[in-house]
Amino acid sequence: MSSAAAPVVLAVDVGGTTIAAGMVTGTGEVLLHERVPAQRDGVWRTLDTTVELLERQGAAAARLGRRIVALGVGVPGPIDVEAGRVGEHVPHAPDLAGLPLARLLGDRLGVPAFVDNDVNALALGECRFGAGHGARSLVVLAPGTGFGAGIVLDGRLVRGAAGFGGELGHVPVKFDGRPCWCGGRGCLAVYASGRGIAEAARARVAGHPEAPLLAAAGGDLQAITAEGVFAAARDGDPVASAVVDEACQALGAIIGTVVNGLNPEVVIVTGGVAGSLVPLETRILKAAGEYAFARALAHTRVAIVPGDKRVSMRGAAALALYELERQEEDRR
Repeated sequence: MSSAAAPVVLAVDVGGTTIAAGMVTGTGEVLLHERVPAQRDGVWRTLDTTVELLERQGAAAARLGRRIVALGVGVPGPIDVEAGRVGEHVPHAPDLAGLPLARLLGDRLGVPAFVDNDVNALALGECRFGAGHGARSLVVLAPGTGFGAGIVLDGRLVRGAAGFGGELGHVPVKFDGRPCWCGGRGCLAVYASGRGIAEAARARVAGHPEAPLLAAAGGDLQAITAEGVFAAARDGDPVASAVVDEACQALGAIIGTVVNGLNPEVVIVTGGVAGSLVPLETRILKAAGEYAFARALAHTRVAIVPGDKRVSMRGAAALALYELERQEEDRR
């Protein structure tokens, strides 16, 4: 078969602010991609928007003479993978809660469809196409608005008994720490996610209108973002620096936990916050050294890779390819 006629996978990455869809080859090349807002006029229309995107991608595949072999979808939240059903708690795409999404989309497009947590898909993508290419064991840590994670061990994705495998964002890194949105306390997400970093900074400057961080946000607490906190820390703002130091220490702690508990070949830190973490890699690895066995950490490659929607789509495509391969193995 010529490369021009090679089959493709359609891939969707559902995010809290945008939904991205693309056409991906078996080697991870993103041939086409499109990204649109997740809400319209303040209303969640995730399913309708996803269907529209996929129908446009399907039409484009037909024009290019590409056969679609499967569809992969990454959703931010727990998934019943065997049923292809989204869990009941999906704060970043609440209108998908409880839906049999794999069946709905597969029936619409007439191809096998697979749905999983978005960072599980991302971990498969990094193994197959990305920074962890060739590794048999890999952990992805994904600080974004929240904090996701995905684990691949011996070539298999770790999903857990009820689909909660890899929820490392809700591992406590400070037992007497701040309450988390999940109902726990001291979770990694509270200290190292975009939301957690912004909220920590807001709490520290609340009631202090003279604080440079608040002044830079025009006096509006809600205008303080994680990106702004990192920028202020680089400029020497003491409040922002303290929040960033806390985030680096928390990331070091979870890397140490992962290295000691799972001993993977590769740990990849990616997601929306990762771009701000790249200049802090040395500090984060130093913190990891305070928690990890030295020999185990020395045998683990840690990479900080800024997030990219094209990478997320390759993850969703890798999910579809992974599940097709699993089905083939089951038939043998």
